[in-house]
Amino acid sequence: MNNSTKPFRKAPLLCDHCVLCGKSLLVLLFISSSAFAQTWPAKSLRVVVPFTAASATDTVARIVAERLTQQFGQTLVVENRPGAGGTIGVGTVARAEADGYTLLVHSSSFTVTPTTYPNTPYNTERDFSGVTPLANLPNVLVIAPSKNIRSVKELVAAARAKPGTLTYASAGAGSATQLNAERFRLGAGFEGVHVPFKGTPEALTEILTGRVDYYFCPVISVLQFIKEGKLLALAAGSSKRSSALPDVPTTLEAGIPNSDYNFYVGMMVPSKTPRAIVDTLYKNVVAALQTPETKERMAKLGAESMLMKPAEFDAYIRMEIASNAALVRAAGVTAY
Repeated sequence: MNNSTKPFRKAPLLCDHCVLCGKSLLVLLFISSSAFAQTWPAKSLRVVVPFTAASATDTVARIVAERLTQQFGQTLVVENRPGAGGTIGVGTVARAEADGYTLLVHSSSFTVTPTTYPNTPYNTERDFSGVTPLANLPNVLVIAPSKNIRSVKELVAAARAKPGTLTYASAGAGSATQLNAERFRLGAGFEGVHVPFKGTPEALTEILTGRVDYYFCPVISVLQFIKEGKLLALAAGSSKRSSALPDVPTTLEAGIPNSDYNFYVGMMVPSKTPRAIVDTLYKNVVAALQTPETKERMAKLGAESMLMKPAEFDAYIRMEIASNAALVRAAGVTAY
């Protein structure tokens, strides 16, 4: 048999040496990543918050950034990039180098925008990795005393008496504050008028003046106004009462079924960030949140602990994207 008639034999894709080289390459990559994490951070870090300054998300981000600055010996600079339901700020982080020097601190609306803003140039699940939630921030249903409404029952009665006339504020279309309001509205069975704002500070201004009727506001941002009697707290929007307002019932306790919403603030990074850096960041964030000083500051703001490991947070985000998509469709939430 000559060479031209010999049967064709496929060469193995990897020889023994190649297999060994492949394993060696993985080991080298692991060692390189670990070594990089040991020297990280070697410069200041940027913390992007996709909401306005003084918002609940911004406040939590700054408390954590201040503590991490002390732990790392490197400055964490908080940068506010509000607009388009938070997608402007998120897009900034999606385009950043995945080197651990650009962090995202976002609210639970991070899991809403995949449905309300389906054409973003990034993919929420694919392009980001969770580090951990920083705090659970119960929303509280507030209204100006001038409205002469003193309970959830009275609010619902007023809304049903004149369908489509009561207005409710939010920190933006598709924000967690709107989602809480929509769950409440659907559970109570009435129509209202949604009035979105750039962020919580702007929304609160309109609630305080009475130009907008009510708002599911993060307790962290409204606690002082409640204490001063400038706003009335009708109910907590969460599944359990807020530790900062233990005498205020939840909307569930007030008789509105399926009206609770879990509002939280969490930290994410670009998905290609080395795992060793994500783990280092997670450990330092946990340490920061567990210091007596940080605990005290968070408690005064009504923020509650909600720690998860990175993999747990990723799974939680995926679950939230699915559940919020159903809520968005049921409430007819759209991006403006």
